[in-house]
Amino acid sequence: MKNQHSLSLITVSMMSALLVGCGGDAETTIIEREPIVEAPSDPGHGGGGSGDFLIESQGRLAVSSLESNTLSLLDIDDGSLLDNFALQFDGTRIATSADSRYAVLVARNFDTVEFLDGGLWREDHVDHLHDYEEAPEMSDFVLTGSRPTHVSADGNHLAVFYDGDSEAGIPAAVHVVSNSDIVAENDPATLEYSVNMHGVAKPKGEFVLSTIRRDDAESTSNTKILPDQVGIYHNHDGELELEQVLDLTCPDLHGAAVNHEFVAFGCGDGVLVTHQHDGEEFEAAKIDNVAEIEGTRVGTLYGHEDSEIFVGVASSRSTGVTTVLTVHPEDNEMEVLDWQPLENAVPVAYSFSFDGAHFVILDSQGYLTLLAMEQHDGHTHLEFEGRLDITELDVADMPEGASFRMAASKNDNHVYVADPMAQHILQIDLESLSIEGDMELDFIPASLVWLGIAAEEEHDHDHD
Repeated sequence: MKNQHSLSLITVSMMSALLVGCGGDAETTIIEREPIVEAPSDPGHGGGGSGDFLIESQGRLAVSSLESNTLSLLDIDDGSLLDNFALQFDGTRIATSADSRYAVLVARNFDTVEFLDGGLWREDHVDHLHDYEEAPEMSDFVLTGSRPTHVSADGNHLAVFYDGDSEAGIPAAVHVVSNSDIVAENDPATLEYSVNMHGVAKPKGEFVLSTIRRDDAESTSNTKILPDQVGIYHNHDGELELEQVLDLTCPDLHGAAVNHEFVAFGCGDGVLVTHQHDGEEFEAAKIDNVAEIEGTRVGTLYGHEDSEIFVGVASSRSTGVTTVLTVHPEDNEMEVLDWQPLENAVPVAYSFSFDGAHFVILDSQGYLTLLAMEQHDGHTHLEFEGRLDITELDVADMPEGASFRMAASKNDNHVYVADPMAQHILQIDLESLSIEGDMELDFIPASLVWLGIAAEEEHDHDHD
Protein backbone atom coordinates (compact mmCIF):
# COMPACT_ATOMS: atom_id res chain seq x y z
CA MET A 1 0.00 0.00 0.00
CA LYS A 2 1.19 3.51 -0.74
CA ASN A 3 0.78 4.79 2.79
CA GLN A 4 2.58 1.92 4.48
CA HIS A 5 6.33 2.43 4.23
CA SER A 6 8.29 -0.59 5.43
CA LEU A 7 12.05 -0.96 5.52
CA SER A 8 13.14 -3.27 2.72
CA LEU A 9 15.12 -6.36 3.78
CA ILE A 10 13.78 -5.96 7.30
CA THR A 11 11.07 -8.21 8.65
CA VAL A 12 8.78 -6.29 10.92
CA SER A 13 6.42 -8.10 13.24
CA MET A 14 3.37 -5.94 13.76
CA MET A 15 1.20 -6.45 16.81
CA SER A 16 -2.46 -5.59 16.67
CA ALA A 17 -4.05 -3.46 19.35
CA LEU A 18 -7.61 -2.46 20.12
CA LEU A 19 -8.55 1.15 19.67
CA VAL A 20 -9.20 2.80 22.98
CA GLY A 21 -12.31 4.95 23.15
CA CYS A 22 -12.17 8.64 23.98
CA GLY A 23 -12.28 9.73 27.60
CA GLY A 24 -15.17 11.40 29.36
CA ASP A 25 -16.86 14.58 28.23
CA ALA A 26 -14.54 17.57 28.26
CA GLU A 27 -15.36 20.75 30.07
CA THR A 28 -14.95 22.70 26.86
CA THR A 29 -16.99 22.31 23.72
CA ILE A 30 -15.73 20.09 20.93
CA ILE A 31 -15.69 22.15 17.76
CA GLU A 32 -16.49 20.30 14.56
CA ARG A 33 -14.71 22.46 11.99
CA GLU A 34 -14.88 22.41 8.26
CA PRO A 35 -11.98 24.16 6.50
CA ILE A 36 -12.43 27.76 7.59
CA VAL A 37 -9.68 29.50 5.65
CA GLU A 38 -9.34 29.25 1.90
CA ALA A 39 -7.09 31.04 -0.56
CA PRO A 40 -8.73 34.19 -1.92
CA SER A 41 -9.15 34.50 -5.65
CA ASP A 42 -7.07 37.68 -5.45
CA PRO A 43 -4.06 37.07 -3.20
CA GLY A 44 -3.55 40.81 -3.02
CA HIS A 45 -6.50 40.89 -0.61
CA GLY A 46 -4.56 38.86 1.97
CA GLY A 47 -3.90 40.23 5.42
CA GLY A 48 -0.12 39.79 5.55
CA GLY A 49 1.03 42.45 3.11
CA SER A 50 2.81 41.94 -0.22
CA GLY A 51 0.01 39.64 -1.33
CA ASP A 52 0.47 37.22 1.59
CA PHE A 53 -2.56 35.52 3.09
CA LEU A 54 -1.60 34.90 6.71
CA ILE A 55 -3.37 33.62 9.81
CA GLU A 56 -2.79 35.06 13.26
CA SER A 57 -2.92 32.10 15.63
CA GLN A 58 -0.99 31.11 18.72
CA GLY A 59 -1.24 27.51 17.58
CA ARG A 60 -2.58 24.29 19.03
CA LEU A 61 -1.51 21.79 21.67
CA ALA A 62 -1.58 18.01 21.31
CA VAL A 63 -1.97 16.60 24.83
CA SER A 64 -1.84 12.91 25.72
CA SER A 65 -3.69 11.34 28.64
CA LEU A 66 -2.03 9.34 31.41
CA GLU A 67 -5.22 7.37 31.95
CA SER A 68 -6.09 6.28 28.40
CA ASN A 69 -4.69 6.05 24.88
CA THR A 70 -6.22 9.39 23.96
CA LEU A 71 -4.69 12.46 22.34
CA SER A 72 -6.58 15.74 22.69
CA LEU A 73 -6.13 18.74 20.36
CA LEU A 74 -6.61 22.14 22.03
CA ASP A 75 -6.92 25.52 20.34
CA ILE A 76 -4.66 27.91 22.23
CA ASP A 77 -6.47 31.00 20.95
CA ASP A 78 -9.70 30.25 22.80
CA GLY A 79 -8.78 27.25 24.97
CA SER A 80 -11.36 25.05 23.28
CA LEU A 81 -11.10 21.32 22.67
CA LEU A 82 -11.00 20.71 18.92
CA ASP A 83 -11.12 16.92 18.99
CA ASN A 84 -10.03 13.72 20.74
CA PHE A 85 -8.17 10.93 18.95
CA ALA A 86 -7.90 7.32 20.08
CA LEU A 87 -4.33 6.06 19.74
CA GLN A 88 -3.78 2.51 18.57
CA PHE A 89 -0.76 1.62 20.66
CA ASP A 90 0.18 1.69 24.33
CA GLY A 91 3.15 3.84 25.25
CA THR A 92 2.95 6.10 22.20
CA ARG A 93 5.40 8.99 22.46
CA ILE A 94 4.68 12.37 20.84
CA ALA A 95 7.09 14.51 18.82
CA THR A 96 6.60 17.11 16.07
CA SER A 97 7.37 17.30 12.37
CA ALA A 98 9.94 19.73 10.95
CA ASP A 99 7.32 22.40 10.22
CA SER A 100 5.27 21.74 13.41
CA ARG A 101 2.22 20.87 11.32
CA TYR A 102 2.09 17.23 12.43
CA ALA A 103 2.21 15.46 15.75
CA VAL A 104 4.55 12.50 15.22
CA LEU A 105 3.24 9.46 17.13
CA VAL A 106 6.08 7.06 17.92
CA ALA A 107 5.03 3.57 19.06
CA ARG A 108 8.45 2.02 19.65
CA ASN A 109 7.20 -1.32 20.95
CA PHE A 110 4.91 -1.69 17.94
CA ASP A 111 7.39 -0.63 15.24
CA THR A 112 5.14 2.16 13.99
CA VAL A 113 5.31 5.93 13.46
CA GLU A 114 2.02 7.70 12.69
CA PHE A 115 1.21 11.33 11.92
CA LEU A 116 -1.63 13.53 13.14
CA ASP A 117 -2.29 16.68 11.12
CA GLY A 118 -2.74 19.57 13.55
CA GLY A 119 -4.60 21.54 10.90
CA LEU A 120 -2.44 24.68 10.75
CA TRP A 121 0.18 25.08 8.04
CA ARG A 122 1.77 27.46 5.57
CA GLU A 123 2.48 27.04 1.85
CA ASP A 124 4.85 29.13 -0.22
CA HIS A 125 3.03 30.00 -3.45
CA VAL A 126 6.13 31.74 -4.88
CA ASP A 127 4.50 35.16 -5.21
CA HIS A 128 2.86 34.99 -1.78
CA LEU A 129 2.64 32.96 1.42
CA HIS A 130 -0.64 31.19 2.12
CA ASP A 131 -1.76 29.94 5.54
CA TYR A 132 -4.40 27.26 6.15
CA GLU A 133 -6.55 26.47 9.18
CA GLU A 134 -8.55 23.23 9.22
CA ALA A 135 -9.83 20.66 11.66
CA PRO A 136 -7.13 18.26 12.93
CA GLU A 137 -7.19 14.74 11.53
CA MET A 138 -5.14 11.57 11.41
CA SER A 139 -2.93 11.23 8.33
CA ASP A 140 -2.84 8.06 6.25
CA PHE A 141 0.95 8.37 6.13
CA VAL A 142 2.63 5.68 8.27
CA LEU A 143 6.26 4.65 8.70
CA THR A 144 7.24 1.21 9.95
CA GLY A 145 10.55 -0.19 11.13
CA SER A 146 12.09 -2.04 14.05
CA ARG A 147 11.95 -0.03 17.26
CA PRO A 148 11.71 3.62 16.20
CA THR A 149 13.37 5.56 19.00
CA HIS A 150 14.95 8.91 18.16
CA VAL A 151 13.01 11.41 16.07
CA SER A 152 14.85 14.54 14.93
CA ALA A 153 13.56 17.48 12.90
CA ASP A 154 15.54 20.26 11.28
CA GLY A 155 14.55 22.70 8.56
CA ASN A 156 12.32 20.81 6.15
CA HIS A 157 13.24 17.26 7.11
CA LEU A 158 12.39 14.71 9.78
CA ALA A 159 14.66 11.75 10.56
CA VAL A 160 13.47 8.62 12.37
CA PHE A 161 16.17 6.33 13.77
CA TYR A 162 15.16 2.67 14.20
CA ASP A 163 17.33 0.82 16.73
CA GLY A 164 16.67 -2.63 15.27
CA ASP A 165 16.53 -5.85 17.29
CA SER A 166 19.59 -8.02 17.91
CA GLU A 167 17.54 -11.01 19.10
CA ALA A 168 15.47 -10.99 15.93
CA GLY A 169 18.49 -10.24 13.74
CA ILE A 170 17.04 -6.91 12.56
CA PRO A 171 19.61 -4.14 11.97
CA ALA A 172 19.20 -0.43 12.62
CA ALA A 173 17.85 1.88 9.93
CA VAL A 174 16.91 5.51 9.25
CA HIS A 175 13.94 7.09 7.45
CA VAL A 176 14.14 10.70 6.28
CA VAL A 177 11.04 12.55 5.06
CA SER A 178 10.45 16.12 3.99
CA ASN A 179 7.36 18.09 4.93
CA SER A 180 5.99 17.57 1.43
CA ASP A 181 6.68 13.82 1.62
CA ILE A 182 4.24 13.51 4.52
CA VAL A 183 1.56 15.40 2.61
CA ALA A 184 2.08 13.43 -0.61
CA GLU A 185 2.68 10.12 1.23
CA ASN A 186 5.94 9.58 -0.62
CA ASP A 187 8.34 6.75 0.13
CA PRO A 188 10.99 7.93 2.59
CA ALA A 189 14.71 8.16 1.92
CA THR A 190 16.14 5.10 3.67
CA LEU A 191 19.44 4.16 5.25
CA GLU A 192 19.98 0.54 6.25
CA TYR A 193 22.73 -0.67 8.54
CA SER A 194 24.19 -4.15 8.95
CA VAL A 195 23.93 -4.16 12.77
CA ASN A 196 21.52 -2.91 15.40
CA MET A 197 22.38 0.12 17.53
CA HIS A 198 20.83 2.72 19.80
CA GLY A 199 21.70 5.64 17.54
CA VAL A 200 20.51 8.99 16.24
CA ALA A 201 20.27 10.76 12.87
CA LYS A 202 20.29 14.55 12.45
CA PRO A 203 19.16 16.25 9.21
CA LYS A 204 21.31 19.24 8.24
CA GLY A 205 20.33 20.80 4.93
CA GLU A 206 20.89 18.25 2.15
CA PHE A 207 22.90 16.05 4.51
CA VAL A 208 22.01 13.60 7.25
CA LEU A 209 24.52 12.99 10.03
CA SER A 210 23.91 9.52 11.39
CA THR A 211 25.70 7.30 13.87
CA ILE A 212 27.89 4.30 13.08
CA ARG A 213 28.55 1.31 15.34
CA ARG A 214 31.78 -0.48 14.52
CA ASP A 215 32.40 -4.13 15.28
CA ASP A 216 33.27 -5.08 18.85
CA ALA A 217 36.98 -5.42 18.07
CA GLU A 218 37.26 -1.78 17.00
CA SER A 219 34.53 -0.10 19.03
CA THR A 220 35.38 2.30 21.85
CA SER A 221 31.90 1.99 23.38
CA ASN A 222 31.30 0.18 26.64
CA THR A 223 28.04 -1.36 25.46
CA LYS A 224 27.18 -3.38 22.37
CA ILE A 225 24.28 -1.16 21.38
CA LEU A 226 25.87 2.32 21.43
CA PRO A 227 27.69 3.69 18.37
CA ASP A 228 31.02 5.49 18.51
CA GLN A 229 31.34 7.24 15.14
CA VAL A 230 29.40 9.61 12.90
CA GLY A 231 28.83 9.27 9.16
CA ILE A 232 27.93 12.08 6.76
CA TYR A 233 25.23 10.96 4.32
CA HIS A 234 24.17 13.01 1.30
CA ASN A 235 20.50 12.84 0.41
CA HIS A 236 20.54 12.37 -3.39
CA ASP A 237 16.90 12.28 -4.54
CA GLY A 238 15.87 9.88 -1.81
CA GLU A 239 19.12 7.91 -1.70
CA LEU A 240 21.26 8.36 1.40
CA GLU A 241 24.86 7.94 0.29
CA LEU A 242 27.76 7.78 2.74
CA GLU A 243 30.27 10.46 1.74
CA GLN A 244 32.43 10.82 4.83
CA VAL A 245 33.10 9.23 8.24
CA LEU A 246 34.35 11.64 10.87
CA ASP A 247 37.78 10.52 12.01
CA LEU A 248 37.22 11.42 15.67
CA THR A 249 35.54 8.70 17.71
CA CYS A 250 32.70 9.35 20.16
CA PRO A 251 32.55 6.50 22.73
CA ASP A 252 29.09 5.62 24.03
CA LEU A 253 27.49 8.18 21.73
CA HIS A 254 24.07 9.35 22.91
CA GLY A 255 22.20 12.57 22.26
CA ALA A 256 22.61 15.15 19.50
CA ALA A 257 21.58 18.70 18.65
CA VAL A 258 21.89 21.22 15.81
CA ASN A 259 22.33 24.98 15.55
CA HIS A 260 22.96 27.28 12.57
CA GLU A 261 26.46 25.92 11.97
CA PHE A 262 27.32 22.97 14.19
CA VAL A 263 25.98 19.50 14.92
CA ALA A 264 26.89 18.22 18.40
CA PHE A 265 26.93 14.63 19.72
CA GLY A 266 27.25 13.54 23.35
CA CYS A 267 30.12 11.12 24.05
CA GLY A 268 31.46 9.29 27.07
CA ASP A 269 34.57 11.49 27.06
CA GLY A 270 33.12 14.80 25.91
CA VAL A 271 31.06 16.36 23.13
CA LEU A 272 31.86 15.86 19.45
CA VAL A 273 31.10 18.96 17.34
CA THR A 274 31.23 19.10 13.56
CA HIS A 275 30.50 21.67 10.89
CA GLN A 276 30.61 21.93 7.13
CA HIS A 277 33.87 23.30 5.77
CA ASP A 278 35.10 24.01 2.23
CA GLY A 279 32.01 22.90 0.36
CA GLU A 280 30.80 19.44 1.30
CA GLU A 281 33.57 18.43 3.72
CA PHE A 282 32.82 18.27 7.43
CA GLU A 283 35.46 18.77 10.08
CA ALA A 284 35.16 17.74 13.71
CA ALA A 285 36.55 18.58 17.13
CA LYS A 286 36.14 17.07 20.58
CA ILE A 287 35.29 19.16 23.62
CA ASP A 288 36.51 17.30 26.71
CA ASN A 289 34.27 16.68 29.70
CA VAL A 290 34.79 18.95 32.69
CA ALA A 291 35.87 17.45 36.02
CA GLU A 292 32.43 18.05 37.57
CA ILE A 293 30.85 15.28 35.49
CA GLU A 294 33.56 12.67 35.93
CA GLY A 295 31.97 9.23 35.84
CA THR A 296 28.97 10.45 33.82
CA ARG A 297 28.51 11.75 30.30
CA VAL A 298 26.53 14.32 28.37
CA GLY A 299 23.67 12.13 27.21
CA THR A 300 21.21 14.84 26.08
CA LEU A 301 21.85 18.00 24.08
CA TYR A 302 19.68 20.99 23.12
CA GLY A 303 20.36 23.48 20.33
CA HIS A 304 18.70 26.43 18.64
CA GLU A 305 19.25 27.95 15.21
CA ASP A 306 20.10 31.35 16.70
CA SER A 307 22.10 30.19 19.71
CA GLU A 308 25.90 30.14 19.70
CA ILE A 309 25.91 27.52 22.45
CA PHE A 310 24.41 24.11 23.14
CA VAL A 311 22.99 23.02 26.47
CA GLY A 312 23.98 19.57 27.65
CA VAL A 313 22.61 17.35 30.41
CA ALA A 314 24.68 14.76 32.30
CA SER A 315 22.72 12.50 34.66
CA SER A 316 23.97 9.77 36.98
CA ARG A 317 21.59 6.89 37.62
CA SER A 318 23.61 5.74 40.64
CA THR A 319 23.61 9.11 42.44
CA GLY A 320 20.52 10.70 40.92
CA VAL A 321 22.48 13.90 40.30
CA THR A 322 21.77 15.89 37.14
CA THR A 323 24.31 18.43 35.93
CA VAL A 324 23.38 21.03 33.31
CA LEU A 325 26.20 22.38 31.15
CA THR A 326 26.76 24.86 28.36
CA VAL A 327 28.82 23.71 25.39
CA HIS A 328 30.67 26.35 23.36
CA PRO A 329 31.77 24.97 19.96
CA GLU A 330 33.46 28.21 18.88
CA ASP A 331 35.60 28.25 22.04
CA ASN A 332 35.94 24.46 22.23
CA GLU A 333 34.91 24.33 25.87
CA MET A 334 32.10 23.40 28.22
CA GLU A 335 31.17 24.70 31.64
CA VAL A 336 28.70 23.83 34.38
CA LEU A 337 25.58 26.00 34.24
CA ASP A 338 24.57 27.50 37.60
CA TRP A 339 20.80 27.56 37.22
CA GLN A 340 20.42 28.09 40.98
CA PRO A 341 18.10 25.15 41.67
CA LEU A 342 16.13 24.99 44.88
CA GLU A 343 16.69 22.12 47.29
CA ASN A 344 15.63 18.72 45.93
CA ALA A 345 14.75 20.25 42.56
CA VAL A 346 15.52 17.94 39.64
CA PRO A 347 15.03 19.10 36.02
CA VAL A 348 12.16 17.37 34.23
CA ALA A 349 11.97 19.42 31.01
CA TYR A 350 14.16 21.82 29.04
CA SER A 351 13.69 24.16 26.09
CA PHE A 352 15.09 27.15 24.26
CA SER A 353 12.67 30.02 23.86
CA PHE A 354 11.25 30.71 20.41
CA ASP A 355 13.79 33.46 19.67
CA GLY A 356 16.73 31.63 21.25
CA ALA A 357 17.36 34.47 23.70
CA HIS A 358 16.48 32.33 26.73
CA PHE A 359 16.73 28.79 27.98
CA VAL A 360 14.04 27.35 30.26
CA ILE A 361 14.30 24.59 32.87
CA LEU A 362 11.17 23.09 34.46
CA ASP A 363 11.88 21.17 37.67
CA SER A 364 10.24 18.51 39.82
CA GLN A 365 9.31 21.00 42.54
CA GLY A 366 7.07 22.95 40.18
CA TYR A 367 9.32 25.88 39.31
CA LEU A 368 10.17 27.33 35.92
CA THR A 369 13.69 28.78 35.79
CA LEU A 370 14.50 31.35 33.10
CA LEU A 371 18.10 31.80 31.93
CA ALA A 372 19.12 34.61 29.59
CA MET A 373 21.78 34.69 26.89
CA GLU A 374 24.37 37.28 27.86
CA GLN A 375 27.52 38.46 26.11
CA HIS A 376 30.71 39.01 28.12
CA ASP A 377 34.06 39.76 26.48
CA GLY A 378 32.81 38.40 23.19
CA HIS A 379 31.57 35.12 24.71
CA THR A 380 27.98 33.94 25.14
CA HIS A 381 26.85 32.73 28.57
CA LEU A 382 23.55 31.71 30.15
CA GLU A 383 22.74 33.60 33.32
CA PHE A 384 19.94 33.19 35.85
CA GLU A 385 17.16 35.72 35.20
CA GLY A 386 14.21 34.57 37.27
CA ARG A 387 12.04 31.77 38.59
CA LEU A 388 8.27 31.21 38.52
CA ASP A 389 6.25 28.95 40.81
CA ILE A 390 3.76 27.19 38.53
CA THR A 391 1.73 25.21 41.10
CA GLU A 392 0.02 25.86 44.42
CA LEU A 393 -0.27 22.15 45.19
CA ASP A 394 2.03 19.83 47.12
CA VAL A 395 4.29 17.96 44.69
CA ALA A 396 4.05 14.96 47.02
CA ASP A 397 0.55 14.51 45.58
CA MET A 398 1.83 14.05 42.02
CA PRO A 399 -0.10 11.13 40.43
CA GLU A 400 1.94 7.97 40.02
CA GLY A 401 3.78 7.91 36.72
CA ALA A 402 3.12 11.60 36.07
CA SER A 403 5.40 14.63 35.94
CA PHE A 404 5.26 18.30 35.03
CA ARG A 405 5.66 18.65 31.25
CA MET A 406 6.46 21.58 28.97
CA ALA A 407 6.17 22.60 25.32
CA ALA A 408 7.53 25.77 23.74
CA SER A 409 5.77 27.81 21.08
CA LYS A 410 7.52 28.27 17.75
CA ASN A 411 5.88 31.55 16.85
CA ASP A 412 6.17 33.59 20.05
CA ASN A 413 7.89 33.58 23.45
CA HIS A 414 5.37 31.45 25.34
CA VAL A 415 5.80 28.04 26.92
CA TYR A 416 3.00 25.72 28.01
CA VAL A 417 3.28 23.73 31.23
CA ALA A 418 1.07 20.75 32.02
CA ASP A 419 0.34 20.22 35.71
CA PRO A 420 -0.99 16.67 36.28
CA MET A 421 -2.08 17.47 39.85
CA ALA A 422 -4.28 20.45 38.92
CA GLN A 423 -5.20 18.88 35.56
CA HIS A 424 -4.60 22.05 33.59
CA ILE A 425 -2.13 23.64 31.18
CA LEU A 426 -0.64 27.04 31.95
CA GLN A 427 0.35 29.53 29.28
CA ILE A 428 3.50 31.34 30.45
CA ASP A 429 4.85 34.53 28.92
CA LEU A 430 8.65 34.34 29.09
CA GLU A 431 9.15 38.05 28.49
CA SER A 432 7.31 38.94 31.70
CA LEU A 433 7.82 35.52 33.36
CA SER A 434 4.16 35.39 34.30
CA ILE A 435 1.17 33.09 33.89
CA GLU A 436 -1.06 34.45 31.12
CA GLY A 437 -3.65 31.72 30.66
CA ASP A 438 -5.05 28.48 32.05
CA MET A 439 -6.60 25.65 30.02
CA GLU A 440 -8.57 23.23 32.19
CA LEU A 441 -8.54 19.49 31.42
CA ASP A 442 -10.76 16.65 32.55
CA PHE A 443 -7.91 14.13 32.45
CA ILE A 444 -4.37 13.77 33.80
CA PRO A 445 -1.95 15.06 31.14
CA ALA A 446 1.02 12.83 30.31
CA SER A 447 2.83 14.89 27.65
CA LEU A 448 2.22 17.71 25.19
CA VAL A 449 3.63 19.26 22.03
CA TRP A 450 3.01 22.56 20.26
CA LEU A 451 1.61 22.50 16.72
CA GLY A 452 1.06 25.42 14.40
CA ILE A 453 2.61 27.79 11.91
CA ALA A 454 6.17 28.44 13.00
CA ALA A 455 7.31 32.02 12.54
CA GLU A 456 10.13 32.58 10.09
CA GLU A 457 13.00 34.79 11.12
CA GLU A 458 15.89 36.16 9.11
CA HIS A 459 19.20 34.65 10.17
CA ASP A 460 22.53 36.38 9.85
CA HIS A 461 25.29 33.91 10.61
CA ASP A 462 28.86 33.78 9.43
CA HIS A 463 30.12 30.45 8.10
CA ASP A 464 33.67 29.42 7.40
